[in-house]
Amino acid sequence: MGEQLKVGDQVPNFKLLASNGEQVELSDYAGKKLVIYFYPRDMTPGCTTESCDFRDFNGQFGENNAEVIGISPDDLASHEQFVGKHELPFLLLSDTEHTVSELFGVWKLRSWNGEEFMGIERSTFLIDEQGKLAKEWRSVSVDGHVQEVLQAVKNN
Repeated sequence: MGEQLKVGDQVPNFKLLASNGEQVELSDYAGKKLVIYFYPRDMTPGCTTESCDFRDFNGQFGENNAEVIGISPDDLASHEQFVGKHELPFLLLSDTEHTVSELFGVWKLRSWNGEEFMGIERSTFLIDEQGKLAKEWRSVSVDGHVQEVLQAVKNN
């Protein structure tokens, strides 16, 4: 994989299976702002809080011509359960091969409880109407994050 994306770069079109069972690609969102949040795992406490925050502010993202999608390495069955349990109004994409996570440079060596493993570093990206990377938040902490992203959407 080449260089990771930087702000101002055109984001290459990518395609992943979504929680609705359909293939979704970046080009589907042309003409809209797109917020992509990468998160480590369905059903874990931080990911649940973050996803529910995006859910609660989803209407305001919509009012600002923005769509939200979540991406994690979980499979579709896991995503469907997560969406159903928390009534998430947006799609979750399944990046089981972590190709898109690598494209954005968020597939990293992580450690937890003394174990090292490859996984997603919680990160969010704002892509503008022309498909360029407008803003990035890496190593996100969940508290207040969604409000910050919404502010950026309004200002972009």
